[in-house]
Amino acid sequence: MRANSSAQVRPKAGRVLVPRVTGPAKCGRRTKDLARRLQRGDIAVIAHENLDSVGAQMLVDAGVSGVVNLQPSISGRYPNRGPGILLDAGVLLLDIDQPDLMDALREGTELTLEGDRLMAGDRQVAEGELQSRSVVDLKLARSRNNLDSELQRFAENTLHYASRELTQLLAPVQTPAINAKIQDKHVLVVVRGDGYKRDLEIIRGYLMGVKPVIIAVDGGADAMLEMGMKPDIILGDMDSVSDKALRCGAEIVVHTYADGRESPGLQRVQQLGLEHQKFSVPGTSEDAAMLLAFEYGAELIVAVGTHSNLYDFLDKGRHGMASTILVRMRIGSRLVDARGVSKLYPARIPAITVALVALGIFLLFAVILLQSDDVHGWLRMIGNSVRLKMLEWRILGRS
Repeated sequence: MRANSSAQVRPKAGRVLVPRVTGPAKCGRRTKDLARRLQRGDIAVIAHENLDSVGAQMLVDAGVSGVVNLQPSISGRYPNRGPGILLDAGVLLLDIDQPDLMDALREGTELTLEGDRLMAGDRQVAEGELQSRSVVDLKLARSRNNLDSELQRFAENTLHYASRELTQLLAPVQTPAINAKIQDKHVLVVVRGDGYKRDLEIIRGYLMGVKPVIIAVDGGADAMLEMGMKPDIILGDMDSVSDKALRCGAEIVVHTYADGRESPGLQRVQQLGLEHQKFSVPGTSEDAAMLLAFEYGAELIVAVGTHSNLYDFLDKGRHGMASTILVRMRIGSRLVDARGVSKLYPARIPAITVALVALGIFLLFAVILLQSDDVHGWLRMIGNSVRLKMLEWRILGRS
């Protein structure tokens, strides 16, 4: 039986309520990998400095009751959004700046977060800082003071790497052989980034009406399967996509390093015995997905959940967005954001759906009417009138 309880310790007179939650520990240094193993009620033990919004949302979706972060959830370098997402979902977040503690915690051990303390049974394991809304807001306010210097470093890195990658990204690309027909079609590039679920919902009418070719970047494949749609292509380094998604029947393209080094995910795909192609280009996997669509002649490339601003890239841990800028310059006007597409393709109800609903309403009223005694009497009266009229016609016909 799984243990899971969330409560507040009842205080003695004059004391403040202490938040408290109990559950089995699940540990992992990579939040995205850990999220795939979590179950509802678990205590997630992570080591994620500057917890990003995507990682936090994955923890919330997994249904964790508490999170122990063995690195600062907000370092102050920039105002990251992950801790706020956990708090908004009612998940307790305890910061304990002791990365080595991960090795001392056994998977499955029942842990209790009680205020600033981490307990295993009656034994205190460590003490840290419970992240309340007031604490998080204060740290974020201080972090915003660093944005100017952070933006300057980010811009310098972007320009530095842009000058190095310009020749590579603007040179002819050796595309992998794929079966999906992209030429002159719309292509949807799905990244499991901030707001991807909202983006997918607002373009549901577009998806139903246009039926674009779907290129899912890593965990974006799972997002499409959750919507009941199968991606045509799964592209990425395969670090955050489930085995179920990889086996869904989509074509698999492994994004490998431009310098020839193999992607860590390549071995995983090989171990699963799945057919795959390689695509070696610099930049992120979402950049590679857009380049693939562009090189195969897509008429329009619609982006969902992609990284497009300073916060997105700092959350991702990148020090610049050189490849992203260059790729978007290359594909030009063919790229649009999902939210823009929703204005052109508002959600429309298919005609067959309208017809089925109308038929259902008609049948419902028919059943109700046929069960009514008044209706039965009325129908008998009409039937008798018809029979009398027919008899009258026969008599007149004989005479």
